[in-house]
This record gives sequence, structure tokens and C-alpha cells, in this order.
Amino acid sequence: MIATYLHKYRLTLLIIVSAAIRVFLSAFVELGNDEVYYINYALYPDLSHFDHPSMVGWLIQLFSLNLRFNDEIFIRLGAVVCGTLNTWLIYLIAKEFKDKLTGWYAALLYSASVYCFIIAGTFIMPDAPQTFFWLITTYLFIRLIKTGVNNRESTYFLLLAGISCGLALLSKYTSIFLISGLGFYVLIFDRQWLKKWQIYVAALIALLLFSPVIFWNIQNDFISFRFHSDRVEVVQSLLRPDLFATELGGQILYTNPVVFGLIVAGLIAFFKKGFRQQGAGVKLLLTTALPVIFIFLVFSLFRRTLPHWTGPAYLTLIPVAALYIRSYTRAGRNEKTFPTVIGYAIGFLLLFITLAVLQFSQGWFLNKGIQPETGKRLGIKDITLDMYGWEQLHDGFKPIYAIDTASGRMSRDAVIIQQRWFPAANIDYYVARPMNIKLLTLADIERTHKYAWITLLRGGFKPGMDAYFFSSSYDFADPNTLYNDYFSTIEQPDTIPVFRQGRLIEYHYVWRMKNMKKLPDPDFILPEFNQSKHRPN
Repeated sequence: MIATYLHKYRLTLLIIVSAAIRVFLSAFVELGNDEVYYINYALYPDLSHFDHPSMVGWLIQLFSLNLRFNDEIFIRLGAVVCGTLNTWLIYLIAKEFKDKLTGWYAALLYSASVYCFIIAGTFIMPDAPQTFFWLITTYLFIRLIKTGVNNRESTYFLLLAGISCGLALLSKYTSIFLISGLGFYVLIFDRQWLKKWQIYVAALIALLLFSPVIFWNIQNDFISFRFHSDRVEVVQSLLRPDLFATELGGQILYTNPVVFGLIVAGLIAFFKKGFRQQGAGVKLLLTTALPVIFIFLVFSLFRRTLPHWTGPAYLTLIPVAALYIRSYTRAGRNEKTFPTVIGYAIGFLLLFITLAVLQFSQGWFLNKGIQPETGKRLGIKDITLDMYGWEQLHDGFKPIYAIDTASGRMSRDAVIIQQRWFPAANIDYYVARPMNIKLLTLADIERTHKYAWITLLRGGFKPGMDAYFFSSSYDFADPNTLYNDYFSTIEQPDTIPVFRQGRLIEYHYVWRMKNMKKLPDPDFILPEFNQSKHRPN
């Protein structure tokens, strides 16, 4: 009784502490490029979107009360909740393999993963709802296998899995690997399931839930499917070992090097000894996870990939690492609550978070500032500037805009024009919408993504229009190169400095582009198949 009480207490404490850290990070750090972009899914809901299905937008709408509360913490709250619930779900999955202590180890390893804790558990990305429904589906699949093909409960688990798998697909396309994972398991290890009508009904349920995305793509000439197929298509014949090393290194970092090592050790132990009674469940985890890792590592030999694409695969293998610690290490066999190796994993995450917070707040490690005279950076590029300084940009631009419109230098209905979805989304969230200024994009859809639709919904371009253009010393673009043909005059920019701890670290530049003399070709903004549908009435 006492042991059970202590077990529940420590799991509850882990969930509460990890949630508190996530809430702190959510409030402390400005939104990143992807996060501010996904706010548009909530602002302009649709059956699907250019980049991803709609679930992340619905999550933002739910936890911000349809953007009634617009601060960073409310925008990210859905991710924090999903990440917190995932700690409990991974515990339940690993417990099914052996016992509660195995589940506890899995919960600790999950909490130590950079991908699970931060990328999918704190930042508002499609990965947040995807991992939540991914784990629910995985848990139901494991219960399904343990129940057996001839048990009546198998129908219940299969139909629920069809629902959760469909919701995972509505979160992110890579959730298709959940279906393929079960399919590989059935075809390789247990073909009896092919005789069960319930497995086909479950697949149909998942397809029906995903059908709005299919319908949206049919309406839009399959533009989203084509975009993602181009991202993974092999476009060069020369091998790129540098890209492969970057992808593999990113996978190790995002998983946490210690957790990654434990996963590898667990896989080796399984292939050597089979984990005895847990073999069937582990095989399902492997048929789900290993194809994802293998496919993206192969793609990385030919083109750039992103390490977080394999995040759900390593999440799936965390119970394997937990089972390895429980069954094959002295600490696990002795039922030690905090094995030393897990302590190292937690320590790595805490060190990673501490260094990140110090970099965001103090700028200790990467950037040494810029030269005020030239705007040139001293030291290497500081990637944390993606998520820093946007409030200062708002504060610096506000008096410029007020003076410009009061003096007649710029028209009161002047817009902001950008040439790429980022930093357009950052400027939209931190500058344009708080000041009731329309932000439009003017470039091809490969650069603007959902902003191609948003630009038309916001009224598009008009002759004589005045516009501001923003750029920075961090990510410089010159409107004289981009838009000289569209405007009568483009004036010299104003400069807005960004400081961190009193050190000048970045310049934002603001150009005034006056009197639009040439309207862009509508096909350049959004392909012809969808222009009329997205024009305002």
C-alpha cells in the first residue's frame, strides 16, 4: 500500500514539476517563426492548410478561447497540456510491457527528451497534438496485441484506435506511419488480424476523419500533398554525407544523447534476447518507429531534412529504453527509483534548458553584438534572435507609424508587405495586428505559404497603395531588389535597434514604399484554381 502511494506521488510530482517548467518557458520566450505562423490557422480556420492539417489551429483556438487571450502563454497552452498528458500516456504504455517501475522509467526518459519536453511539449507546433494522439493510438495498439485476436475487447480497442489515428492524421501527415506500423506488424508477425473485419472498419474511420484534408487538397489542386512530396523527393544523385551527419546529429540531440544511447542499447538487447514475454509489443513499436528513422536518414543523404520529423519515432522507442533499464541493468533489477543513467539524461535536459534561457536572456554564448556603424555582426549568427526582439521592434515602429500617418508622409491605410512567411508571421503577431495594420505578402506561394490565401482575404493590393517593408541585420532582404517595379518610390530605411542586456545585437530596417504603380499578377500570389474562393465579398 505504501509503495503504491509513493509511486503515485512521484509520478504526480513529475507531471506537476514538468508542467510548471513548461509554463515558465511558455511565458518567458517570445514565439518562434513556426509558432506565430500557426496562429493563422486559428485566425483563418479551414478544412486544411498549405503546410499541415488543421489540428494545431484548433488547439490554439481551444486554449486561447478563440484568441480572446492572445499572450504567448495562452497560444502555447495547448502544447503544454498535451506534453503533460503525454508523460502519463508514455507511463501507461511502458507499464503494459512489465510493471509500474518500467512505466516510471519511461516517464522520466520522456521528460528528458528535448523533442518531447520542448519541441512537442512546450512550443505550439503540429507535433504537440500529433504526439498526444500518436501515444493514445500506440497504447491502444499495445492493448490490442495483449488482448489477442479472438478476444471481444479487440473490437473496442480497434475502433478507438481508428478514431485516435484519424485525429493524429489531422495533426500531421507523418502520422500515416502509425497505420503502416500496424500494417507491417500484422503482415510480418500476425496475419490472423487480416481476417478481422474490425481492422478494416478502423482504417475506414481514420480515413473518414482525415477526409476533410483530402477534400481541401482536391479543391486546391493537391497543393499541400505536392509541397510535402517535394520536400522529401530525391532531387540530386550525389551523396551528401554532411547532410546525413547533420540529420543524425540532430536526431541524437533532439532525443537527448543519453536517451538515444539507451534506445540503441534497448534495441540491441531486444535483437539479442527478444525481451521474452514482451516480444510482440516491442515488435509493434519497432515496425512503427524504425521505418520512419530509416526513411528520413536515407533522404538526408540526398537533400536537407529536419531532425524533428523523426521525433515521434524516437518517442515510440522510449518504452524500449525503459524496459532495457528495468530488465538488463543492476539498478533496474534492484528497483532503484532513479538509476544513475536516467539522472544523466535529466541533467542533460536541465543543462540544455538552462543554457537556452541564459542565451535568450543574456546572450552569453553565441552573439557578441553588432557594429553600430556598419550593422555587421560580431561573431556567429545567433539563432535565438528568431525568438527575441520582436516586442522591441513593435515599440520602435509605433512612434514611426504615428508620425508618418499624422504628417501625411504615409497614408493611414498603409499596409506592411513581406516576401516570405517568416518573418511575416512574427511581424504580423508582434507589430501589425496589435496596431491594426494589414500585413500582406508579395511573392510566389512557395515562399508565402498560407499568406497567399490571407493576402486575398485581407483585400489584396490596390493602385496607389503605400506600404512598409521590414528586414533586419539578422536576415537581410532589400525591397529595392524585390519591389522596385511595383512602387513609384522606395525611401531610405529607418533603423530600429534591438538590445539585450544593454548590448546592441540587431538592427531592424523599415522602408517606406509609396504609390503602388503596378499590381502583381494574381497567379503569382495564389494559383488560379483558388483565387475567387478566397477573395473578400
